[in-house]
Amino acid sequence: MALFKFRREKLKIGILGCGAIGSVLAKAIDKDISGAKVVAIEDSIKKKANVLAAQLKSKPKVVSFNKLIGMSDLVIEAAGKEFVKVIAEVTFSKGKDLMCMSVGGVHQGLLDVAEQCKCNVYIPSGAIAGLDAVKAAANGKIKSVTLVTTKPPKSLSGYENVKVRKVVYSGDAMKAVELFPKNINVSAALSLAGIGFKKTKVKIIVDPSVKRNIHEIVVEGDFGKITTKTENKPSPLNPKTSYLAVLSAIAMVKRIVGKVEIGS
Repeated sequence: MALFKFRREKLKIGILGCGAIGSVLAKAIDKDISGAKVVAIEDSIKKKANVLAAQLKSKPKVVSFNKLIGMSDLVIEAAGKEFVKVIAEVTFSKGKDLMCMSVGGVHQGLLDVAEQCKCNVYIPSGAIAGLDAVKAAANGKIKSVTLVTTKPPKSLSGYENVKVRKVVYSGDAMKAVELFPKNINVSAALSLAGIGFKKTKVKIIVDPSVKRNIHEIVVEGDFGKITTKTENKPSPLNPKTSYLAVLSAIAMVKRIVGKVEIGS
């Protein structure tokens, strides 16, 4: 089913964080998304924000965190898991919508606050496939969700020097996000779409023989069984980020401002 949306003016976007994801996303919006405009950016390293601003046709303002939120219709968080809570709380208190890239920092409490403030929260699929099917399955009964992530050493913080294949974690998604906040956002997105952080099982493997970040998902329930496997090339700007995660963020902005939605 198609959902048609009409917006009279361009969506004003503020981006918090000018790293690998934030900078690529800002450039994509500036170049390819006619229904949106980057009006403000912010980074803890102001020089990075100034360099990025100079590269954009929209010439966004480099401003403080609070001023950025005030200028924006949609705030995009690309700053890191540790900043999600405060960014979300201030964004919602000002009645603004939030798109969150550091999904590991999102929990039900923040979603409840967003609902109370009548704000929208957008979470891209990131580096995995099949979240639309998982969301659909969650309307029935899901019995189990398992994610197996295999990464080359250079893509997993703290394990860059591992020489042999090694299981570095096996447990629930909640602990996985806590231990690997910059590397396993996919488990958070999967948990939010499905049966929650405690019930979602995660195994993380570091393997010097692989060149890509690989995510294998198995979901079983009354609907049947879903199996997906995604082999991601690392982002050219940051080997710890899959390129598909960046593309997913671009697709989410296009979906927000677009006239037609496809998928659940």
